[in-house]
Amino acid sequence: MIESFRSKALKQFWTTGAHAKINPAWRRKVGMVLDALDAAAEPDELDIAGFGFHALAGDLAGRFAVTVSRNLRITFSWHGEHATAVDLEDYHGT
Repeated sequence: MIESFRSKALKQFWTTGAHAKINPAWRRKVGMVLDALDAAAEPDELDIAGFGFHALAGDLAGRFAVTVSRNLRITFSWHGEHATAVDLEDYHGT
């Protein structure tokens, strides 16, 4: 289950359906990823074809990512059975 968000845009999209701050090309995938995150009891449940799920390394170790577009990812941490600090970011810096 999703416990907390870092991204205000994702939180609004998830809680109210407000999508003005989410690129129209990403909305469907973002919704699918958030639904899967909310249903998951552990991070590996996000290892779904087309999601590009992976654990992050280096400074971002302990977080996980799912691909939304070429460089954009939904990233999150995991605590117990909850996704935490869910964010929408380009951690590649490009």
